[in-house]
Amino acid sequence: MDIYLVKLILAHLIGDFFLQPNSWVKDKEQKKLKSWKLYLHVGIHIVLIFLIFFDFSIWKVALSIGGIHLVIDALKILLQNNKNTRILFFIDQVLHFITIVVIWHFAYKGRINISYINEINTWIIVSGLIFLTIAKWLPPNQSQTPQSLQNAGKYIGILERALIFLFILTNHFEAVGFLLGAKSIFRFGDLTKAHDIKLTEYVLIGTLLSFGIAIAVAMFCQNLIA
Repeated sequence: MDIYLVKLILAHLIGDFFLQPNSWVKDKEQKKLKSWKLYLHVGIHIVLIFLIFFDFSIWKVALSIGGIHLVIDALKILLQNNKNTRILFFIDQVLHFITIVVIWHFAYKGRINISYINEINTWIIVSGLIFLTIAKWLPPNQSQTPQSLQNAGKYIGILERALIFLFILTNHFEAVGFLLGAKSIFRFGDLTKAHDIKLTEYVLIGTLLSFGIAIAVAMFCQNLIA
């Protein structure tokens, strides 16, 4: 990856996540475009680009990114409400990264190599991951309680299978054991309090089935890639 693109992304990450306190976010949500924290936030992004590049000749790039950042953030705070906060956050970040890539492309004639999209190994990996995210054919999460999050068990299963898949493809088999141990520790307290043998057996079967499927699919894909 081009070093200029990396620097621009680094400036964005520092400015948006490390140098933006929650108090600033709340102030922008309350005062909208009247919040001076909005403009200070954008100014910090511009200054960060200068500092990371240590070159004032990039002022066009810095001001372009800062100006578009202001527009994106302004639209976000104007459209945001209690129901769409999360989705607008992701849209906001996607737009920021698209802006950075586009400006980098025009400023430095940069190109991102996407030839791997047409490689068979890429499609094998994608197919394996998608297969492991299909949870409908697995047993339902009967161990959920009123205190648990809705569909939490399903999403935990998807994440653990995806992680196992990636661990095996990158030849980190020890990480699979670590993941199994970590899940066992977190589940131990719940199962001890429940005093339910059937629940314990159900969780154990579900865990071993989930891990077994993920390992089998990962090893199958690994053999195809090799």
